[in-house]
Amino acid sequence: MSLSKFDVQIKRVSGQEDILLPQKMSAAASGFDLHAAVNESVILAPGERRLIPTGFALSMPPELEAQIRPRSGLAFKYGITTLNSPGTIDADYRGEVKVLLINHGQEAFTIGRNERIAQMVFQLVPQIDLVEVEELTETERGSGGFGHTGR
Repeated sequence: MSLSKFDVQIKRVSGQEDILLPQKMSAAASGFDLHAAVNESVILAPGERRLIPTGFALSMPPELEAQIRPRSGLAFKYGITTLNSPGTIDADYRGEVKVLLINHGQEAFTIGRNERIAQMVFQLVPQIDLVEVEELTETERGSGGFGHTGR
């Protein structure tokens, strides 16, 4: 099976040269871990949300998007997760990648410089043409949704 390979350019944000670039933590990992580019520790209180910088920007081909997702360990152990998950980094965005974190846990959580805070997964984005029609094709399910098949 032949897999597509894409080059994605990455640029450090000025003043953040010590921040680790995104990296896979194992050979078969699908996501790249992202690190906090905070100048001083950030305390995230229960229920609080903050936008955390990562110290880099991307340039990727239009066939790709980068999705920002939670790290499972932070979610399980501390209740730290990403809002609007997965967050989307569009191919034409050139600003610093930032991660919107929320603390769903019971205790304050401290985010230190270079701490792993989220992961980034690249996905293919198909080219879609929306075609307006008068009627849609019928299916057995029809318009049933939001739990229509049971609990």
